[in-house]
Amino acid sequence: MRRVPVSLVVFLVVVLSGALMMAQRGRGGAGGEGTPTVNGQCPPGMTEFRPGRCRAPEFPPPSIVDYRPRSTLVTPENLRPRAKFPVVDIHNHTTITATNIDQMIRDMDELNLRVLVRLGGGGSSTGPAVQQAVDYLQSTPHKDRFRIFATVQWNGAGGPGWAEKAVADLEAAVKAGAIGLKIAKNLGLDSRRADGSRLKVDDPGLKPIWDTCARLNIPVIIHTAEPREFFSPLDFHNERWLELALFPSRRNDPTGKPPDGNYGPLPTFEDLMGERDRMYAANPKTRYIGAHFNWYGNDLARAARQLDATPNLVLEVGAVLYEFGRQPRAAREFLTKYQDRVLFGKDAYEKSEYPYFWRVFETNDEYFDYYRDYHAFWKLYGMGLPDEVLKKLYYKNALRVAPGLPQTGWPE
Repeated sequence: MRRVPVSLVVFLVVVLSGALMMAQRGRGGAGGEGTPTVNGQCPPGMTEFRPGRCRAPEFPPPSIVDYRPRSTLVTPENLRPRAKFPVVDIHNHTTITATNIDQMIRDMDELNLRVLVRLGGGGSSTGPAVQQAVDYLQSTPHKDRFRIFATVQWNGAGGPGWAEKAVADLEAAVKAGAIGLKIAKNLGLDSRRADGSRLKVDDPGLKPIWDTCARLNIPVIIHTAEPREFFSPLDFHNERWLELALFPSRRNDPTGKPPDGNYGPLPTFEDLMGERDRMYAANPKTRYIGAHFNWYGNDLARAARQLDATPNLVLEVGAVLYEFGRQPRAAREFLTKYQDRVLFGKDAYEKSEYPYFWRVFETNDEYFDYYRDYHAFWKLYGMGLPDEVLKKLYYKNALRVAPGLPQTGWPE
């Protein structure tokens, strides 16, 4: 048998190896060089698989709404269907009627939700609307389980007689049984002065309202603006992309909307934060409850600076659980340090969602789901708050800030 020269064998090995590498590169194999990043980013449809190198998946990727990976992490699970201590929900929008009140009481008893505060008396601050709601609740066996905040009609501020009528309506609502004033996000975003311009949160013409609340000894819960990303471009770097794609009305990016008549320039997130925070400072005798943690839950250092500078302010946690649950150590430290300045609120009433709050606040569980994918695609972690902090968060702070709440029958 004729022997093959060694040099020929080496040549064939080199040629075959090169061909294999080229084939791998052509089909995106492990040895492929891929596509370089541009300014640290991969081109659309690709992901970074090596430092500075990008590659497209071999298979069509699922959409954001279809990708639901199964977690293989095995961790303790301490579900909390019932709060450890009785709770005041200072921020809720449920309508209570004869057809749903009995079921609501059963739900509230199971959750250990003792008092639910309905924000807005029939959508109006006028005495008759609040009086009707209060009269109904007083006629039931459950009169101490619910309370009502009034509202103000903001459009027309600055016009003749507006302030006098708004103050009279608010006084009538409190006389009828309202225990506070609720301010929705329309103030600062949609409401207009009498001349058609945007009604700013710190408009001097609103001072009679704040003075009236101080005189009547009622708190003001205020929802100003929306999360910061609702004012950011709707691109694939926006962590709230899915929610904004589902709810067009929540998009407030000023660069994507033309000004509207006399309204003036559309406000940015920082415009609205500045207006609201100046209003707090200008009215030190009025007690304010910053709804949704003033949208500072993603920046606890900023929230701390605000509380330090604003003694007439407390915050509430409605609809921002996803912020605390993704930074449990920092959130625990914050809620412990500012344990006298934070109230519990839920916002939308849904029985099945409350236990997520109890679990985040009360346990040390790790890596569990949030209740709405479009709010947050990330997982939650428990904070394991001490009992005294839980009591203040759940009811003690609310009893201090809102004197119209039932004041007896609570644990020490």
